[in-house]
Amino acid sequence: MTDTPLVVLENVNKHFGDLHVLQDIHLTVNEREVVVVIGPSGSGKSTLCRTINRLETYESGTITIHGDLLPEEGKALAKLRADVGMVFQSFNLFSHKTILENVTMGPIKVRGVKSAEAKKRGMELLERVGVEQQAHKYPAQLSGGQQQRVAIARSLAMEPRVMLFDEPTSALDPEMINEVLDVMISLAKEGMTMIVVTHEMGFARRAADNVVFMSDGAIVERNTPEEFFTNPQSDRAKDFLGKIITN
Repeated sequence: MTDTPLVVLENVNKHFGDLHVLQDIHLTVNEREVVVVIGPSGSGKSTLCRTINRLETYESGTITIHGDLLPEEGKALAKLRADVGMVFQSFNLFSHKTILENVTMGPIKVRGVKSAEAKKRGMELLERVGVEQQAHKYPAQLSGGQQQRVAIARSLAMEPRVMLFDEPTSALDPEMINEVLDVMISLAKEGMTMIVVTHEMGFARRAADNVVFMSDGAIVERNTPEEFFTNPQSDRAKDFLGKIITN
């Protein structure tokens, strides 16, 4: 982790109708830092994640990536999205394209990488996430865990500055969750800047530099995993952890 801010949110607010889903959000994520965002359902975690590359709009405040203000639309936004990898609950792979084609499409079309070079890099990334044997299959022929690892490889192929993960394991069968988390832990160790929304507390303990706890649209607490899990400062965090640990 460095002290160089990569993603900075200042005073960000968003409503869905009367619901104030993001309330005066201040968050700085430094280069090579892993921030895990946790909290009860409906606390605004996924909305926060999705505003960082403007999949969700917001009404006020500022978001900067590497010092550049988040563009509203057009080519500048497309360029920024290429620098911000995103992995969702659902894998969002193109069903009519092979695994390798899914991974190489972005670099070829958006980055202008030559096909042969993109394929070579694509195979390296599929090997890195442990699915190189599946390169010429189609998404429907893979398990959910394999598809999610392909989705991670596809994001990495764009060489992003930061990776956003929005509940990446919540749609997976229990036995597939660890194979995805293991890939994410190895990325964290390699120094990828990551913002991860998850219910997986074990991952938060192992991989996070900082844990951000959200409730009712606000960031209630931010601390190291050790401090947060052993000594939460707010009643809401204590209540949340109490429910998790007793169930």
